[in-house]
Amino acid sequence: MTRLSISKILPIAFGLGIVLAGIWVWSWARSHQTGSGQTLPVLGEVQNFTLLERSGKPLSDADLRGSIWIADFIFTSCPGPCPRMSARMSQLQTALAPAEEVRLVSFTVDPERDTPEVLSRYAERYEALPGKWFFLTGDKSDIYDFARASLNLSVREDPGNAHFIHSTQFVLIDKTGRIRGYYDSMDNMSLGQLVVDIERLRQEG
Repeated sequence: MTRLSISKILPIAFGLGIVLAGIWVWSWARSHQTGSGQTLPVLGEVQNFTLLERSGKPLSDADLRGSIWIADFIFTSCPGPCPRMSARMSQLQTALAPAEEVRLVSFTVDPERDTPEVLSRYAERYEALPGKWFFLTGDKSDIYDFARASLNLSVREDPGNAHFIHSTQFVLIDKTGRIRGYYDSMDNMSLGQLVVDIERLRQEG
């Protein structure tokens, strides 16, 4: 029998609730039709962007058209919420495995240090699947403008502490690039709702 270290067991146990919730949602959603009253609101539209992915290749909003995607903002040296956010993203990656059209997209707010190589090492820590979970870097002003103007999320530098202050929300974007929801990455109920809402978008076609 293969042994699992404590560092492997804890993330599995922590994410089990989300994974089981995801399995339940897929089962429930396939046996119920989404009514018109359950249609998600349109909260905005993603602006054009082109940034550098951890693979070293450019990735743009056009590349994500046709996919449902979840966006968040992190930085790899973050001493605060980022590791928890990325752990939750990893759990969502597992829970949403049956949905082939769903992508995860993490934008760094510290692009000067978070090069594609650094992001690649960080992604490996969370077992991010290439082509499923993207990590983006690029010009800082472009990233910050995108967060604020396109996704309506707060982000700023904190020079006194050499940290970055940014939103911990997950943002749900549909196949046509429209914003359809915001979710608290630290709240299990909110993440369960995110999984439900993704299935609603899948049923929209």
